[in-house]
Amino acid sequence: MYHHIDKDGVILYIGKAKNLKKRVSSYFHKSHDSARLSMLVRKVADIQTIVTETEFDALLLENTLIKKHQPRYNINLKDGKTYPWVCIKKERYPRIFATRRRIEDGSEYFGPYASGKMMYTVLDIIKEVFTLRTCQLTMDQSAIESGKYEPVWSFTLSAVWLRVRGVRMRAATSLTCRELANCFAVI
Repeated sequence: MYHHIDKDGVILYIGKAKNLKKRVSSYFHKSHDSARLSMLVRKVADIQTIVTETEFDALLLENTLIKKHQPRYNINLKDGKTYPWVCIKKERYPRIFATRRRIEDGSEYFGPYASGKMMYTVLDIIKEVFTLRTCQLTMDQSAIESGKYEPVWSFTLSAVWLRVRGVRMRAATSLTCRELANCFAVI
């Protein structure tokens, strides 16, 4: 990864390349048809580099740094979107879902995934193997006790819908979430 920095220490551009020397020198050894690139090259006073272990690490770091610094000459990745995560929500009856927003509420997040397709494939497999809640209802004890609704558990492997009362479902869900978190630790 590399940063073009102006004389005031402001990051102008953040980029990544497999061959940093070749990529960075290309800015200064050829003329540019684009006025934007010509202006960028004139303003560069310093270049800083960051070496990452993998291309995926570089991709994620680039995304994070562009969102943080909002460099003037980066066009892509400034749109507010971010890579998707899989979330196991910290609720009495945990649920699993995809999200692009991390909320610091004690929930567990796995990712980020550079490919949304890959993340949804993993999520679909997890939903087939583990029996987790997918609805967005507020599953607090008072609503269950009032008879407003009762937890519905989906057993996708046997394709059976089973209604379970609070205590038994909660114990099964806690065990499943621990197993699921361990599963992600291996991935």
